[in-house]
Order: sequence, then C-alpha cells, then structure tokens
Amino acid sequence: MTEATSTGEISIDDFAKVELKTARVKAAEPHPDADKLLVLTVEVGDEERTICAGIKQWWQPEQLVGKDIVIVANLAPRKLRGVMSQGMLLAVQDGENVVPLTAMNPVRSGLRVS
Repeated sequence: MTEATSTGEISIDDFAKVELKTARVKAAEPHPDADKLLVLTVEVGDEERTICAGIKQWWQPEQLVGKDIVIVANLAPRKLRGVMSQGMLLAVQDGENVVPLTAMNPVRSGLRVS
C-alpha cells in the first residue's frame, strides 16, 4: 500500500482506485432530517442509486433533475441521518458558490471518467 507524500501527493496507483463515473439525476428532494443535504436518485448505467449531497443551500432539487453529473462510484455506502448514501457527488466551491461537476454535452450514465 502506498502512502501520500508530505505534500499530499498520491501515486497513480492510488488514484486508479477511485472510480469516477457519470450519473444522470433522475430525482432530487430535500433530506427529511438534514438542513444541508439533498437526496438524489441517480442512474449509473443500469443501476439506480441514492446519493446524499450537501448542496441544499446552493441548489433547488428541480435544478438538478436531468443533469449528467460526476460521482465517486466506489465509495463505501454510508448512512447519513438515516438515509443510505451510495456514492458522492463531485462539486467545486468557487467563493460563495458550490457547483456540481457536470458533462458539457449529454453522455450516457455509468461511463468511467478518465
């Protein structure tokens, strides 16, 4: 197993372990027990998953439906305030705004990002 260097760098082998995939947001709603989370239902190829994302203060659920986003697909599932999250939405923070990473053009869901 490789370790990060003192500068935080990782090896290409470490990076290869992270499975980034495209996903299409099929539904989104506020988390019933968390002020900052949205619960997304996403299509990842032939699979449907639930992902909790801490983007509620920046995005309304209806703004995300139909978007092709990028997720970490092989993150271990984790229960967040009672809802099982099966991945992580990737986003960038630019000052006061948080923007999900999306594809410039429509793409199939479930494709590996390289």
